[in-house]
Amino acid sequence: QVKLVESGGGLVQAGGSLRLSCAASGRIASIKGMGWYRQAPGKERELVATTTSGDSINYADSVKGRFTISRDNAKNTVYLQMNSLKPEDTAVYYCNADLLYYVSGYSSSRGDYWGQGTQVTVSS
Repeated sequence: QVKLVESGGGLVQAGGSLRLSCAASGRIASIKGMGWYRQAPGKERELVATTTSGDSINYADSVKGRFTISRDNAKNTVYLQMNSLKPEDTAVYYCNADLLYYVSGYSSSRGDYWGQGTQVTVSS
């Protein structure tokens, strides 16, 4: 019923930039929050940045000042602008959405959804 599609990953040299996008589609009633997480090989998935419908934004300490999260509510899309990338930023980046979706008619239910992940590789 709901799908998150990510794009924008790739290979970049240290100090470079990438912009990730994540579009949510389906029978969406409203989005409570969207965010980005990442998982490096052999490590647990960790929060990168999140934003809520109330415009509250949270960043991991490791990306503060380098990454910027933003949303286009009309398009149900969240972006992650990543600047000054470092090799330690290498990971699979996952989009997450906490949202209400229509079950039937105007009845809705809350769900937590993940994208398929996009690889970001930063070479030294």
